[in-house]
Amino acid sequence: MELSVLFFLTSGLFLGWALGANDAANVFGTAVGTRMIRFTTAAVICTVFVILGAVISGAGTTETLGKLGAINALPGSFMAAFAAALAVYLMTKAGLPVSTTQAIVGAIIGWNLFTNTATDPTALAKILSTWLICPILAAGFAIVLFKATTMALSRAKLHLIRQDAYTRLGLLLAGAFGAYSLGANNIANVMGVFVSASPFTDFEFAGLLTFSPTEQLFLLGALAIGFGVMTYSKRVMMTVGTGIMPLSPVATWVVVSHSMVLFLFASQGLESFLQSNGLPTIPLVPVSSSQAVVGAVLGIALLKGGRGIRWRVVGGIGAGWVVTPLIAGAVCFIGLFFLQNVFDQKVYAGGLGKAPVAIFSAPAGTAVGPDLAPAQPGISPYKR
Repeated sequence: MELSVLFFLTSGLFLGWALGANDAANVFGTAVGTRMIRFTTAAVICTVFVILGAVISGAGTTETLGKLGAINALPGSFMAAFAAALAVYLMTKAGLPVSTTQAIVGAIIGWNLFTNTATDPTALAKILSTWLICPILAAGFAIVLFKATTMALSRAKLHLIRQDAYTRLGLLLAGAFGAYSLGANNIANVMGVFVSASPFTDFEFAGLLTFSPTEQLFLLGALAIGFGVMTYSKRVMMTVGTGIMPLSPVATWVVVSHSMVLFLFASQGLESFLQSNGLPTIPLVPVSSSQAVVGAVLGIALLKGGRGIRWRVVGGIGAGWVVTPLIAGAVCFIGLFFLQNVFDQKVYAGGLGKAPVAIFSAPAGTAVGPDLAPAQPGISPYKR
């Protein structure tokens, strides 16, 4: 594999690291923030199950993201992933749980605008609708589970020590499920932009297993997510766990109901089951785990009358959700300009949409990049 290919893949690894640093908080933030589970324990479990979820069940949501904008050149994929990663990193540094889904969507739209490629309105509408549905659905699950859990505990009349032990076990199991769902649903955000331009080929392991190019990309991305969990996720975990409102031990377990939302939007098996029985299907879309966990926390808070909610923190999180895709889109657009016009990189391989918009006109007969015919006045060098 060429060194340049490895370089272009680094932005996907950067985005995976940023996702792990930020979104692990949505899986174990409430448990770690309330000190029901140690950070080290949470990080190890999260890393293992994120990798399993990404490799085993990560393909479903990638198709929808690809319809939004199938970036078909490695330099373009590099810049889209880098722009999304930078936006997520800036929000993570501020301690805000933001959406990598929103970041990569903003970056893809930035690529579409630069290359003059049409954005699929159906795919965009499907993704945007989940940004509204996701927190509402998570809040509904959290309310139902909270009521059911408190009712079951009151009838069981467990000793406080045993109840504490069961709660910790429940948090570990729910966290493992949440990490699996996170990997399955959000790996498309990390490596989805590289699928169309993947440099890998089928890889056989001991003649028993065959890893497709997509699975190899997902494995790399999942390892990067795990590294982000281990190295930089603790601060955002504390924001989710204690920043929005104080949570009881039971409430911390119920908040992981957001994992159910991620699983619903990533399960190909569930989609096939619904189709075979003639039922409406749930779209396979990479949804925001940040929106889901915040929706779950607010659902429990509203069930309790809304007391104790730190609305200033909630407002900051909401502002981060708005700013993140804008930053990613702007960085991607500007970065593509430099890649194409300064570093002579093909950010668009042709065959999709229209040719990239000409940023400037070159005199006739002037060479504008490697392997390209002389440019004509006012014509993009990528137009065939």
